[in-house]
Amino acid sequence: MPKHYRPPGKKKEGNAARYITRSQAVKHLQVSLPVFRRLCILKGIFPREPKKKVKGNHHTYYHTKDILFLKHEPLLEKFRDIRAYDKKVKKALSKKNRDLAERLLTRKPDYTLDMLIRERYPSFIDALRDLDDCLTMIHLFAALPAVEREKIQVKRIHNCRRLSHEWQAYISRTHKLRKTFISVKGIYYQVEVEGQKVTWLTPHALQQVVPEGVDYNIMLTFLEFYETLLAFVNFKLYHSINVKYPPILDPRLEALAADLYALARFIDANSKVPALESQSVSSSGSEQAEAQQKGSELDESELRLAQLQHQLPSNEPGALMHLMENASGEEEDDEETRECKALFKNTKFFLSREVPRESMLFVIPAFGGVVSWEGEGAPFDESDQSITHQIVDRPTQGRRFLSREYVQPQWVYDSVNARIILPVEEYLVGRVPPPHLSPFVDNEAEGYVPEYAETIRRLQVAARKEVLPMPGLGKEDLDDPQNLLAEGIISRTEAIEAAEKKQKMSFLQKQYLDELKMELDGVQYSAGPSANKQNSAEETKAGEESLPESQQEAEDAANLSTVLMSRKKRKLLEAMQIGNKRKKDHVGLLKERKKNIDAKKSG
Repeated sequence: MPKHYRPPGKKKEGNAARYITRSQAVKHLQVSLPVFRRLCILKGIFPREPKKKVKGNHHTYYHTKDILFLKHEPLLEKFRDIRAYDKKVKKALSKKNRDLAERLLTRKPDYTLDMLIRERYPSFIDALRDLDDCLTMIHLFAALPAVEREKIQVKRIHNCRRLSHEWQAYISRTHKLRKTFISVKGIYYQVEVEGQKVTWLTPHALQQVVPEGVDYNIMLTFLEFYETLLAFVNFKLYHSINVKYPPILDPRLEALAADLYALARFIDANSKVPALESQSVSSSGSEQAEAQQKGSELDESELRLAQLQHQLPSNEPGALMHLMENASGEEEDDEETRECKALFKNTKFFLSREVPRESMLFVIPAFGGVVSWEGEGAPFDESDQSITHQIVDRPTQGRRFLSREYVQPQWVYDSVNARIILPVEEYLVGRVPPPHLSPFVDNEAEGYVPEYAETIRRLQVAARKEVLPMPGLGKEDLDDPQNLLAEGIISRTEAIEAAEKKQKMSFLQKQYLDELKMELDGVQYSAGPSANKQNSAEETKAGEESLPESQQEAEDAANLSTVLMSRKKRKLLEAMQIGNKRKKDHVGLLKERKKNIDAKKSG
C-alpha cells in the first residue's frame, strides 16, 4: 500500500474539498442568509466558478478558505450579539416591560469597520484603486430622497452629501480633475490622485424616483462599507495638504446649501494656520499668556470655528483662487496640474439660477476660475463689472451686460476637455451647441474622427503654436504594411492599399528629389520638359508594374502567417478580423449619416 494512500470517502479531494456551496456555508457558520450576504460584502468575499461543479450547476460556490476566513471574523460575533439583543428587546416589549426595554435600548451593541478597511487596503494606493464604485454609490445616495420603508434614513443621506462634498472640495482645490462628460445617466468625472485615475458618475440635479424591485438592503450594506472607506481616504488627503479633518463649515453657508463653497473657504482658512502659528511664536510673552488663557476657555471645536469666522469674516471674491501656498510639505505640481490650474485663470463666472450649481462649483475652481451664483451667500453679485462669463441656460435674459459673454453650460465642459478656452460663438444663448464629444473615447482607435473633434484639434494646435503634418502623411506611412498585416493590426485589403500608397509616395518623393537636383545643376525648366516627361512616364509605368508584386507579397505573407498559426491563434485572428469588419461597417454607417445630414442642410 502506498504511503499516502487514502481510502475513498475518508477525505475529500480536488474541487469537492476546495469549494463549498452557499447553503453549506450558511449551515457551517450558523447564520442566516442575510447575515451571510452582509459578511461577504463587508469582507470582500465573492462566489467562485469551479471548473467542475460537484453539487450541480444550480448552486452558488464559495472557496472553502474564504468560509474558514469568515468563521474567525470578530464581526460575526458582533452580529450574533446584535441578534441576541434584538430578541431581548422584542421579548421585553411583548411582556410590556417598558423599563427593561428602555434600559436595553441604552446599551445597544455597536461595531465599526475600521479594521476591515486596514485589512482590505494595506496601502493608500490600494484604496484609491477601488474608489470608483465607492464614489458612484455615495453620490447616488446623496441625491436620493429619504424613504423610511426602504430604510434610507435622512442621517445617511446627509452623511453621503458631506463625504461627497469633502472629496469634491479636495479635488477642486488641488486641481486634480482631468475629464468630465455629460450623459443621460448623469455627469462622469475623472481625476488623477497620486498617479491613480478615479472615475465616477454623479446623478443629475433632478428629483430622483426610488424604483421598486431593488434590494436596498444589499445596496445599504455596500454603502455602509463605502462610507467608512471614503472617510479614511478624505482623512488621508486632507492631512496631506495640512488641513484638519473633519472640517467645520460656516453654519450660514451650510443652511443655504452652499456646502462646497463653505468647504473651499474652510480649506483656505486652514491653509493660513501655519503662518499664523509662526507669527504667534514671535509674539511677546504677555500676548502668549493671553492666548493661552483664552484657549483654555474654549474647547477645540469652538477654537477651530472661531478661527474660521475670524480669518474669513466675509465672502471674499478670491477665496476659491487660493491654493494653500502656506501649507508645509506641499509637493510641486506636475505639468498637467499646472495646465489645469491656468485654464480659467483671470476669468470670473456667474451662474444663473437654472444652471446646475454644484457641478459648476466643482469644475470651474478645479481649473483656476472664480465663480459665483444667484442667491444668498454668493461671493459677488450679478452686477459686478469684473465678471467675464455668465453661464445661462434659457433663451431670454432680463438684463444683459455688454462687458461679459453669455454662454451655455456645455462651453465649460468642452473647454475643460479640450484644455483650451474655446470660441464662444457656437455656444451663445439661443443657438444649438455643437455635439458634446466624450473625452473617454479614442477617435483614432475607433476609426472615425468627428468633424468637431478635428476643429478642436486645430484650435489646440493653434493655441500651442504647433504645426500640423502635411495631408496624406503620417506615422503609419513609415510602417511596413507587411509587418502590420503579420501582427494582425490591419487587414489584407488595408495592407494592399497601404503598399500602393507607399509605392506612390516613394515615387513622388523620388521625382521631387530629381527636380531639385536638376535645379542645383542649373538645368533650365524649359530645357528638359520632354525628357522629364518621358522619364516620369517610364517611372510611372515601372511603378504600376511593381504594384501587383507588392500585392502578391502582402498576400503571400498573410497566407504564410495564417498557415503557421495554431488553431487557437487562427480562431483568435478570425475573431479580430470580424471585429475590425464590424468597426469598419460602423464607421461607414456614421459617415453615411453625416453625408445625409450635410445633404439635407445644403438642400
